[in-house]
Amino acid sequence: MTQDKEPVYILPEDAIRQSGKVAQRNNIAAAKIVAETVRTTLGPKGMDKMLVNAAGDVTVTNDGVTILRDMEIEHPAAKMIVEVAKTQEDEVGDGTTTAVVLAGELLRQAESLLEKNVHPTVIAKGYRQASEKADALLSQLAKPLTPVDTMLMKKIAMTAMTGKGAEAAKEKLSSLVIEAVQSMPTFSKEAIKLQKKVGSTVEKSSLLKGIIIDREKTHPSMPSSVQEARIALLNTPLEVRDTDIEAKISITNPAQMQEYLDMEETMITKLVEQVVASGANVVVCQKGVDDLAQYMLSKENIYALRRVAASDMALLAQATGGRIVSNTADLTQGDLGSAGKVEETEDELTVFTDCKQAGVVTLLVRGATEHVVAEVERAAEDAIGDVASALKTGQVVAGAGSVEVELSKQLRTFADSLSGKEQLAVKAFADALEIVPTTLAENAGLDPIDVVTSLKAAHDQGTTWKGIDVYSGNVMNAWEEGVIEPLAIKTQALASATEVAVMILRIDDVIAAGKEEYE
Repeated sequence: MTQDKEPVYILPEDAIRQSGKVAQRNNIAAAKIVAETVRTTLGPKGMDKMLVNAAGDVTVTNDGVTILRDMEIEHPAAKMIVEVAKTQEDEVGDGTTTAVVLAGELLRQAESLLEKNVHPTVIAKGYRQASEKADALLSQLAKPLTPVDTMLMKKIAMTAMTGKGAEAAKEKLSSLVIEAVQSMPTFSKEAIKLQKKVGSTVEKSSLLKGIIIDREKTHPSMPSSVQEARIALLNTPLEVRDTDIEAKISITNPAQMQEYLDMEETMITKLVEQVVASGANVVVCQKGVDDLAQYMLSKENIYALRRVAASDMALLAQATGGRIVSNTADLTQGDLGSAGKVEETEDELTVFTDCKQAGVVTLLVRGATEHVVAEVERAAEDAIGDVASALKTGQVVAGAGSVEVELSKQLRTFADSLSGKEQLAVKAFADALEIVPTTLAENAGLDPIDVVTSLKAAHDQGTTWKGIDVYSGNVMNAWEEGVIEPLAIKTQALASATEVAVMILRIDDVIAAGKEEYE
């Protein structure tokens, strides 16, 4: 006589579980949707997205990482794709859309293999092999770049800005970007501050050897210009601090009220006296400055700024040689930074020039509206990232889909040398690379099949840098036409896209359990 076995419950009743092919299909579908969202923004003819947040603020952009960062994505697999864009942005500064589109296409190609019962582990192994081979091929294809090759650097900057809000002024901006990057001893983009200002035109953008802060002096009686500036950098407020805990002050008669106000005034006076005693004639405060403190500082002919961003404070410390102080009682003359001149401009900006430590510059970008100047700033940021990355590695490749078609061709040859089902995965990887020229053609309103076929035929004849001219629809020599990109954009995009695709493919179980409640 057999006894029925009681079911064993491991997960809570409200847990949702997807296993096997259902989990894989759903994860792949979510990743593909994210890739499709930004795919239409790729290339010179890419379209823009309008993002509206809960507060009604509008952002108009075709920058991949900005779009994905501002979208409220919930699906865990889709979030993994967003991380690809963030990594690309952090490591290179550009190529985010390419990385995401590649990741989505790698998963779409893998989906076809899964339907043919190719095991995910086999696909993952083949993808890794293809990625390693592609990386080696890219190193062979890349051409050298030297810091004195200004013309090639300008082509890189202009390529980065093509198709974005700054395209109309890319000639002017690219020159500013190159000057900014070349002024950095280690070609570090971190020491280049981008400051946007609404008003005038993009053509009026400029580069300053120093720092521009989007703040005006706190009191009209303060001097508008300070020579031989001695700068105090404070991240403590020059006002009476609020208590860390909720507190109430009970006042029963007018005399107590006056006593309380006098005490506040005494505290603020003491803070200002400590600043004055240090010998500072410029005060940059990360937090608030009380009205009384502003008046007292103005009487001492001290120029003061308040509520300055932490990132700007760090740059000022780097440029002026000052130390950020958290307590005015500790402020000494040795903590002060120095600059040849600090002045307020007609645009209500504060400019620090002739700083003690060279090596920090500010690119002031202008535009007619807030939306325009924000997109110009993003385009300039991409260009700075591209030029800096190219100079660091010293290697560049042509764009316009040329390098992807060449890699696809050579990977197919590599696949033929393999045995086993990994060969299918390598060929799928090669097919996935064609998504870049395909998307460029689609976004330009061209027939993608005709374009990719023409490109393949050109590369079969041994012309490595043949790419798509999205304006005419013809095949062109991308290198000769000046469509140049840093090698790091391609290597990082391929590596990131491969890693996230492999990770998603290896997931065969998704468990979403409810939160446990505690008494």
